[in-house]
Amino acid sequence: MTGRIWSVEESLEIPVPPQDVYAALADVRRMKEWSPEVVRVWSRGDRFVGVNRKACWIWFGTCRIVTADPGREFAFDNITFGLPIARWGYRLEPTERGTLVTEYWADHRRRGWRRRLAELLGLLFTGTPAARRAEVNRAGMRTTLRRLSAACQSAA
Repeated sequence: MTGRIWSVEESLEIPVPPQDVYAALADVRRMKEWSPEVVRVWSRGDRFVGVNRKACWIWFGTCRIVTADPGREFAFDNITFGLPIARWGYRLEPTERGTLVTEYWADHRRRGWRRRLAELLGLLFTGTPAARRAEVNRAGMRTTLRRLSAACQSAA
């Protein structure tokens, strides 16, 4: 696919220490508080299932935590039918006023039939064509970071 964007990042400075931001992010059950798509999360160890909703579309994602570095980074892979689909994560950098939080998403570049299957499932589950996934994710990240900031500041 020509012109397809395979990764996106958005950043926001939050006026609380990195450890506090990390604590919020690492409790994946709280993701529904700031994500515009997540409505519920079931967590068990380093794996969790998120139920997502966008308009009339409802889908779930099985995830595995791949990076858990307190105060620095938290990331997980979304896995569908045993295939890693994408990585979502948050890098935390201390600043004079708090923490620069960078949310990132990277599509795992699948090839051949796996890519076609993943794109079809993505369209069926989310209602978003693969060509628009990065744009939709960027908008969702902006919302997520603003809500995360508000939640962290109200808890401080």
